[in-house]
Amino acid sequence: MEFTQEVVVQVPRARFIELFDDPDNLPKWQEGLVSFEPIHGEQGHPGAQSRLTFRRGRGTLEMVETVTRRDLPYAFEGTYDAKGVHSTTRNEFHEAGPDATRWVTHNDFEFHGVMKVVGLVLAKSFPKQSLSMMEAFKTFAESQPR
Repeated sequence: MEFTQEVVVQVPRARFIELFDDPDNLPKWQEGLVSFEPIHGEQGHPGAQSRLTFRRGRGTLEMVETVTRRDLPYAFEGTYDAKGVHSTTRNEFHEAGPDATRWVTHNDFEFHGVMKVVGLVLAKSFPKQSLSMMEAFKTFAESQPR
């Protein structure tokens, strides 16, 4: 399953990247994030891996992020692996005037095993959840001092 999402954040790109690139900010905009734990490599750089744990309902969802490309302030890419799901996210950051950033994400999800059925049933929720997370970052970033 592939989809693209886009939001315009009323923050200059340099400030957007500063906020986006700081792992201490993740819980401020990633709903349910319990922990972000570096596993291997230089955090935020190609080859680095981190474990993200999210609270979902009564349980938790754990995934491993692997950074595949860091070309800030233009792009950031990574893969995300959880039980039965592999996804790739390509983030692009475009100037949308002197005080705004257009954030575009290209997402590709692959489902394995029993998650193939779950993926089919919940297919429409993945783009909605992705856009919701982007909107949460927008709200967070626009509320921060410049």
